[in-house]
Amino acid sequence: MTTGKVLWTLRAECPIPARLSPHADRVQEWLLGLLPELGLPLDDAALHRLTRGAFARYAGRLYPDASEADLRVLTALFTWFFLVDDACDGPGRLDPGQIRALRNGTLALLHDGPRPRHAGLTGPLRRLLVLAWREPRRRMPARWRLRFADAVARHLDGTWREAVNKEASHRPGVTEYVELRRATSAADVSYPLVEFVSGRPLPDPVYHHPLLRQLAHTGNDLLSWYNDLASLDRDRATAGGHNLVLAMQDEWGLSPATAVDRVAERWRESMRHFVALRAAVPSFGPALDEAVTDHLDGVADAVRGTIEWTLESGRYPTEHPEPAGTSQP
Repeated sequence: MTTGKVLWTLRAECPIPARLSPHADRVQEWLLGLLPELGLPLDDAALHRLTRGAFARYAGRLYPDASEADLRVLTALFTWFFLVDDACDGPGRLDPGQIRALRNGTLALLHDGPRPRHAGLTGPLRRLLVLAWREPRRRMPARWRLRFADAVARHLDGTWREAVNKEASHRPGVTEYVELRRATSAADVSYPLVEFVSGRPLPDPVYHHPLLRQLAHTGNDLLSWYNDLASLDRDRATAGGHNLVLAMQDEWGLSPATAVDRVAERWRESMRHFVALRAAVPSFGPALDEAVTDHLDGVADAVRGTIEWTLESGRYPTEHPEPAGTSQP
């Protein structure tokens, strides 16, 4: 079975329903008008990539209940992360020292606000993050802002570790890669944003409850490994082994086709585990259960939203057409 067919098969097997914000397409138009105002150079090719990337639809799939104003905030944040990803992993990518400086500048802005400036975060990327962070910084309590900044730090630390690996021509084994991928995926950044949309931040003991953390890690694995399948052809040339399929090939001596099948089966096992974990989450009491449900739904929406967006976005073209009768919102 080709990788494209595997992607569509796993989508058909996913028990999580697909959802999409009704504001997504309007917010995408807003984004395309915003970026040139921030000084981002958009020639025809760059504009085409951003249009096909459909970042507002990705945000709209992860946060389908967000207001249009909040979806603009979320889309700006998502766009920032994708632009950083391209800067760190594309042609002429940043070296580890530059990524470390970008991390430090980003955390300075998240912790201290926009007035202090840092050489590691400048230009359009800085202006976009200042804009995107304004509303969460205003509305959310300090403990939530710290939790979000910690998630961003873990993500950028993972991006830095991957860059160091590539410079050293180090290809990670399966266990090492799975742990690193949980950082580079930025899923942990997306989870606190559920609380921004709902306006009900969870207390730290609940957010960090072992069962909720295990469920969040499993959801992260599901969306990350699905993305690895979608980006496999590109990653063979550029990722230096940083893809679960490639890590399995290298460590276990598998053929490319067998490695794809192993990743698909591992995904299925993790999905079964995800469903069981969600069913096992206890009540935290009437004052918290609604917010906990929002969080659990958000992790699930991140998994299914990534699947849907991956197959509709031009960022990860797939060769297999959608089967008849399987359309989703």
